[in-house]
Amino acid sequence: MTKIHIGNLSSEATERGIREAFAGFGLVQKVSIMCDRHSGEPRGFAFVEMETDEGAASAIAALNGMQLQGTAVTVSQAHVRAAKAG
Repeated sequence: MTKIHIGNLSSEATERGIREAFAGFGLVQKVSIMCDRHSGEPRGFAFVEMETDEGAASAIAALNGMQLQGTAVTVSQAHVRAAKAG
């Protein structure tokens, strides 16, 4: 499974719309739109988890810079964050 980062996401973007955009490249396991903890407003980015690396690579190549629900988005492979020391 590959996790994809979507940046510059419109505040009007929906999980369904994102899922539909990525579904043409393979099975979408999960869509997570990040929201502010306090206001609940979208923060302008989301993550998509796709079943295969090939599908994720195709989606990244095709969708990066494309219009998605009103804005040109940046699409790239998500980076794994290092665990905080403790």
